[in-house]
Amino acid sequence: MSTTTVALKRSKPPKAPKPIRIDSKTHPWKYDFWRNWKLYVIFIPVIVYFVIFHYAPMFGLLMSFENFRPSKGVFGSEWVWFDNFKDLFTGDTFLNVLRNTTAMAFLNLTVGFAAPVILAMLISELRYKKYTRTVQIISYMPYFVSAVVVTTLASEFLSSTGALTMVLTWFGFDAQNWLANPNIPVFWLINTFLEIWQGAGWGAIIYVAAIANINGELHEAAAIDGANRWDRMWKITFPGILPLIIVMFTMRIGLVFRQGFDKVLLLYMPSTYNVSDCLYTYTYRMAFGQTINYGISTASGLFQSLIGTTLLLVSNKLSRKIAGTSMI
Repeated sequence: MSTTTVALKRSKPPKAPKPIRIDSKTHPWKYDFWRNWKLYVIFIPVIVYFVIFHYAPMFGLLMSFENFRPSKGVFGSEWVWFDNFKDLFTGDTFLNVLRNTTAMAFLNLTVGFAAPVILAMLISELRYKKYTRTVQIISYMPYFVSAVVVTTLASEFLSSTGALTMVLTWFGFDAQNWLANPNIPVFWLINTFLEIWQGAGWGAIIYVAAIANINGELHEAAAIDGANRWDRMWKITFPGILPLIIVMFTMRIGLVFRQGFDKVLLLYMPSTYNVSDCLYTYTYRMAFGQTINYGISTASGLFQSLIGTTLLLVSNKLSRKIAGTSMI
């Protein structure tokens, strides 16, 4: 045996490196990053997206405090402090715009929000799976139809010679273009109906999945005790998905002013501005209409964001206090 071989046998094997230990109590963020660093790497594109398209544009909020001129830019435009907000709140159309926005938001938040819940509970009561799947597919297909197509169909069906108008005349209503009707609450109801038709089936998917996770033994025990399907629906199914309903309702409140903007923009006309113009369409017209005012437009957008954030925080706090369920 050579000297080199003897030396290799006598040499001790190298010590393994000590594992890195991070205390989860003193350094919770570092501990979580060490445990789930792969997830953080996957999340990088999402962070980049939000930074570029959501946080970086917030720099433009400075225009709400300026008499903004594109030729001078943000730093060169005249600083007017809160004059744009004064002009916004004291404008001739602001009260009408706020009324229309509040009315349509209330209808979407009550009738529009309840429709997916009721549809999901009815779907869950269907006994044949093939029929259930057919109903689900038919109900959420309108969600994939673009707003342009939806508003075009509404214009055709609700015109003075449209199919829905002809049906309404059988019940004593006048033959007219319902989208051009300036009376309250015609446009509000049309907008709510379109929101339900397009979004109820899609919104019901999450509730159907939640209902499917409810323990079937509860229904069996209730049926043995003599409870009918109606009783089981409201005393077992509804309480089982109530926490999810509260969370979804809280999220809906924060975005309630934004819903239906695209349809309102495509359906309204100068003759119905009094009952159809909402905050988002008003902001759009101030930025891209005939009388361009970027300062007032930005001030209107900031006002909507503040209202939406406030409603979201208040509703989340109330749901946590009353029902014990919240997003945070």
